[in-house]
Amino acid sequence: MVEVIRIDTLADQRLDAYTRLTERQLRSVLEPEKGIFIAESAKVIERALAAGLEPVSFLMGERWLDQFVPLFDDLAAARPELDVPAFISPMDLMEELTGFNVTRGALAAFRRPPMPEAGAFLDRIVNHAEGRPVRVCVLEGIVDHTNVGAIFRSAAALNVDGILVSPTCCDPLYRRAVRVSMGTVFQVPWTRLGSVARAWPEDGLATLHDAGFACAAMALSDDSRSLDDPSLGEIERLALFMGTEGDGLSARTIAGADLTVRIPMARGVDSLNVAAASAVAFWQLCPHASNSYHYQHGIYG
Repeated sequence: MVEVIRIDTLADQRLDAYTRLTERQLRSVLEPEKGIFIAESAKVIERALAAGLEPVSFLMGERWLDQFVPLFDDLAAARPELDVPAFISPMDLMEELTGFNVTRGALAAFRRPPMPEAGAFLDRIVNHAEGRPVRVCVLEGIVDHTNVGAIFRSAAALNVDGILVSPTCCDPLYRRAVRVSMGTVFQVPWTRLGSVARAWPEDGLATLHDAGFACAAMALSDDSRSLDDPSLGEIERLALFMGTEGDGLSARTIAGADLTVRIPMARGVDSLNVAAASAVAFWQLCPHASNSYHYQHGIYG
């Protein structure tokens, strides 16, 4: 059940996850084994709950309470074993929180889901595809949370089967990444690929090859294939590597990939922002959604 608890101060220690702990502390202090992340805004919280993630607590302004009651009721029915506090604050108090202009006074703390081992993750992705071509994206060393969130949003919209992130890629469950993704980080299957930075990319490439994937590096090279090359559509299992902002993929990754791919561009432009490039690549390489698709509204739009 969800217990409504009214508060009149943000100094309450039960609110530390929202007000005082850093992202690093959320991952390691509150729950050393699982960790916690913060979901900001009603739409993101709704998508996290719809994905079956386990809430630890809610914090919201008074005006949100009536609108959240249906979600609380659904949660109580689906997870009767949970006892989750919902801290309700006057709106003027919520306005003191950093980022209020984005969250509009609705936040929730969730337990981090366990990360599957990459090989098992890829096996599940392939089995779920039931014989159709499979497309996954590998994010190498991307450190801008906005870009990671935007890539996940594009991946959700454009039918990417899964995302794998390298040891040096930033955390997709970081607040800003989750917010920019509009909660789609909970809809696209993802996991970590590779053990440690010093073993990258060899261990990541080996895992993908063992699972039967061809590895394509998004990079400029003399033998890069154009993204609209029909032969790319004939590859049954394709892993598309996207690189860091600025430098792109490492030379070792490009050398270890099975092929390189580029987006043909005009006016002498040789690159796009990694989030924009990912959207173009996903549209070209992944199965398209039906044109008859209509947006499925949630409680919050």
